[in-house]
Amino acid sequence: MVVQELGWDDDVSDDIRDSVEAACGDALADEDTDEVVDVVLLWWRDGDGDLVDALMDAIAPLSDDGFIWVLSPKTGRPGHVEPSEIAESAPTAGLTQTSTVNLGPWMGARLVQPRARVGKR
Repeated sequence: MVVQELGWDDDVSDDIRDSVEAACGDALADEDTDEVVDVVLLWWRDGDGDLVDALMDAIAPLSDDGFIWVLSPKTGRPGHVEPSEIAESAPTAGLTQTSTVNLGPWMGARLVQPRARVGKR
């Protein structure tokens, strides 16, 4: 499994990164990879720019059945992103939000490509 990491900065959780690397059995691919990826791990904070644009960029290397995890700081933490921003940006980028998870100081939102779209790729 190839996992690409986007939006890395000093504030990311090394525990989350280590867990993902252990689960996939390899180091995370950086933003410059030219591989097809199974998962994109997108660290996203308020002030990072336009989320729809970032999601569109994240879709490009994604495999047909791949998905994106948008990780954002929890409420009350610097860089907090309202969950509604993620929920509203996903469909505009052609994605559907399927679940959210609590990851300590971060929240994760899982975004997938609709099945009808996958068949046309």
